[in-house]
Amino acid sequence: MPYGVAPNFLINNASYAIPMVIEESSVVAAASLVAKFWSTRGGFKAEVLSTTKIGQVHFMYDGDKNELIQYFNSKKELFKIATASITKNMEKRGGGILDIQLIDKTEKLPNYYQIHVTFETVDSMGANFINSCLEAIAKEFRSDAIEIVMSILSNYVPECLVRAEVSCNIEELGGEDPQQFAKKFHQAAQIAGVEPHRAVTHNKGIMNGIDAVVLATGNDFRAIEACAHAYAARKGTYQSLSHAEIVDNQLVFTLEIPLALGTVGGLTSLHPMVKFSHALLGSPGANELMEIVAAAGLAQNFSA
Repeated sequence: MPYGVAPNFLINNASYAIPMVIEESSVVAAASLVAKFWSTRGGFKAEVLSTTKIGQVHFMYDGDKNELIQYFNSKKELFKIATASITKNMEKRGGGILDIQLIDKTEKLPNYYQIHVTFETVDSMGANFINSCLEAIAKEFRSDAIEIVMSILSNYVPECLVRAEVSCNIEELGGEDPQQFAKKFHQAAQIAGVEPHRAVTHNKGIMNGIDAVVLATGNDFRAIEACAHAYAARKGTYQSLSHAEIVDNQLVFTLEIPLALGTVGGLTSLHPMVKFSHALLGSPGANELMEIVAAAGLAQNFSA
């Protein structure tokens, strides 16, 4: 697919030229234009709010719940022993298993329980690491009364979250009538917050920017897409991922989105253009890449 570069980005007072892999050249042009626009108005502010990732052992159990709880509690320390050889190197980098919980899902599906495990994977996306840990936990937990169905990471990571924002005085927006522009911009964002038909197209515009950078940096854009849309529907109806406010004569435009990204492993050291992308961005860690990608998504949304 075509490889483009969107210059002019100012994110947390640092300058970036952002690689974008996408079939639609107008996305790169629009992101560049908007980045230049905001570079003279304070740029993008971005912050990683949390980086927790999730994996689950799904199993069926048709027995006494209290006995299951006792069995689970008796195994918790053994789970750490069973995964020690897998987590050793990750723990050296500051990651590893954060918590292991037994979750009762029998109200949703008879006999269905899960072991819910949270992880910190630092600069790696962590899929292989998480799945390996889960397989070891499942092997240790298995018994005659427990039927393991599957052990697998979840691509829904609502606690691996980043926030990006732009803001300026309404007069700084320029144009013939900045007040009217800000009013309509605010209204458009509000409509995307209540009308799913509009919200899907609104969020597609955000993902134009996000997917393009995710692809360029060798990350899994399908996982990012699936997670973003699940997050957009977390309140029971599908809504916009970005929000606009007018506060004290300022237009404030924000995006909050889960992004499970990696800067080591996978294609990052293998594919020449992926390696180039990371070098172009200054070889960021996973947190910085989350901030860059979120800013690209917000820029594309503003441009649309």
